[in-house]
Amino acid sequence: MLDNNHRIINYLRLSVTDRCNLRCIYCMPEQGVQFTPHREILSYEEMLRIVRLCVYKGIRKVRVTGGEPLVRKDVTHFLEMLCNIEGLEEISLTTNGVLLKRFAADIKNSGIRRINVSLDSLKPERFFRITGKDYFEQVWEGLEAAEHVGFHPIKINVVAIKGINDDEILDFAELAVKKPYHIRFIELMPVGNQNAWSAERFVSTDEIYHLIQSHADLTPVKSNPYDGPAQRFKIKGGQGEIGFISALSHHFCDQCNRLRLTPEGHLRGCLFSEQEIDLKTPLRKKKEDGDLLQLIELAIKNKPKEHGLLKCFPRKCVPQMNRIGG
Repeated sequence: MLDNNHRIINYLRLSVTDRCNLRCIYCMPEQGVQFTPHREILSYEEMLRIVRLCVYKGIRKVRVTGGEPLVRKDVTHFLEMLCNIEGLEEISLTTNGVLLKRFAADIKNSGIRRINVSLDSLKPERFFRITGKDYFEQVWEGLEAAEHVGFHPIKINVVAIKGINDDEILDFAELAVKKPYHIRFIELMPVGNQNAWSAERFVSTDEIYHLIQSHADLTPVKSNPYDGPAQRFKIKGGQGEIGFISALSHHFCDQCNRLRLTPEGHLRGCLFSEQEIDLKTPLRKKKEDGDLLQLIELAIKNKPKEHGLLKCFPRKCVPQMNRIGG
C-alpha cells in the first residue's frame, strides 16, 4: 500500500516487550526505568490479529523486536504462530544475544531464518561498559549457536560511538571477512537514553566507510525489496558483508517502507515522530476488522514525510527506544 508520499509500505517492526536484560548507555538509563504494566501490553493473540490485518494492507515483512524479545515468556511459540500467517514473505528477529544460545534451536524450528544481534564491542570489558552487564561470553556463544543451527543471514548491529568503540571498526570489518556475518554500522541517534547523546560522540557512516575502504576493497551489493535502509557492501575475499545505516548523515526517509507496532499497541509511522494510532483500545472494545483496517490505513497514509531530526538536531526528540522497538 502507498502512503501519501508514494512510498510502498510493506515492513512492520513488531515490539513484543519493553523489558530488557541489558542497560546500553544509548538506550536506557540503568536506574529509574518505568516499564509498561503487563496488563497494558498486547497479548500475543492481539498482536497476531494486528499482523494479519497489516498483511491485508500490504505488509510482507515483519521484524520482531523489543526491548529484548527473548525475555518475554513463550516468545518462541508466538514466533511459530507468526510464521504461519499467510502472506508474510519474510520474518526476522532482533535480539541482544544474551539468551540466544538457549533459544537458537527453538527460534529456528519456529520458522525464523534471519536474525540480527546487537553487539557494540568485541572486548568483554568494553561490552560491560556499554551494556552495564558482564554478558559478553553469553552473546558470543549465542552467535556461535545461531551459526551452528543455520541462521542466514546473521546480522550484527554495531552502534558506533566516538571515544567508546570507534577504534574497533576495523575489527568488526575483519569479522565480516572471517565469518559469514553481515556487520551493520549504525549512527548514534538522539533517542533512547538521551543524556548519552552528544555531537562529540557522533561518528558518521561516511567516516566508517572511508576507514574500511582504506584497508579493504568494498563492492556494493544490490538490495532486495524488503531490505531495511542499510547500504550494503562485500569485502573482497570476505565471507560476510558490511552495511551502513545513516539516519542522520544521509537520512533515507524518502525510501522508508516501515511501520512500528509498540508493545502497548500503538502503530507508528516513524521512529522519531510522536504521531501514533492506538489500536489496543478498539481491539479490546471488540471492534470489527473493518474498523481496525481503517486505522491501519490511516497510519500508512499519514506516515510522516521526514523524521525531522535535522530540524530539531541536536535537540533530543524521542522517548526511550525500548518503548518504541529499536
